[in-house]
Amino acid sequence: MGRNRRHHTEEFKARVALEAIRGTRTLSELSSIYKIHPTVIAQWKRQLIACAAAAFASGQGRAHKTEDELTAPLYEEIGRLKVELNWLKKKSSF
Repeated sequence: MGRNRRHHTEEFKARVALEAIRGTRTLSELSSIYKIHPTVIAQWKRQLIACAAAAFASGQGRAHKTEDELTAPLYEEIGRLKVELNWLKKKSSF
């Protein structure tokens, strides 16, 4: 029978990928230490490098709202004002 698939936490993957990026040990050394295939470690390393810019961009992304986030409250206000205007028109006609 085959072995069950192991699931690693994000913190563990990041730690192993950072060690791979540092280059103090080879992928085969890391593989034997953590009992993970070198290909998996290389994949985690590529993912970490690809997503590293997003870690620093996330703070700026929160400051800039999307167009939908800016316009949604305005459209709600327009809708409320239209309903109020129609109500006032009906009331004044009596």
